[in-house]
Amino acid sequence: MTASDPRPLVGEPVCLDLLNTRWVEDGAPRDLLTGGAGLAVWLTSTGLDARFRADAPALEHTLAARDALAALVDAPGDKGATARLNAVLDHGRIRATLTSEGPGEEPEFADPSWGPAWTAARDYLDLLRRAPDRIRACAHEACVLHFFDTSRNGTRRWCSMAVCGNRAKASRHYARTGARGKEA
Repeated sequence: MTASDPRPLVGEPVCLDLLNTRWVEDGAPRDLLTGGAGLAVWLTSTGLDARFRADAPALEHTLAARDALAALVDAPGDKGATARLNAVLDHGRIRATLTSEGPGEEPEFADPSWGPAWTAARDYLDLLRRAPDRIRACAHEACVLHFFDTSRNGTRRWCSMAVCGNRAKASRHYARTGARGKEA
């Protein structure tokens, strides 16, 4: 049985969900991917557990993909991060198929332990094709989470309005009312 997912933000596209395996809780950095059990939680959370195993090689490859993705999200076009992500992508390919439902695609891996890493890297390419400007980091200065902005007008700023958005509003309110209190 897999443990429950402790992360504050889940359900983002796979590449961003992988980035969100690192977060800050009560001012301390947390990392879900410190071992096979955490990888199992992430694979289950993303629905990848039916196809991939949470073993040591898969963890190593997934961490390499996460590091490359983090660098690319922070500095799009970074040559070193691009090379690292392409190195992950070199371990898989898409095979065209025909099924009873029609044309399809199936990922293939010479070494299945690259599957989770490759899937996240491929998902990043899909987001770049769809809307690269909608890949966002939370605007709260103490938050390290990322999300894909699906809001109608594309102005989402927070990973969660209930958490980080509320914190920002409370800080602004305190700054305004605290300043007034000192003047009195």
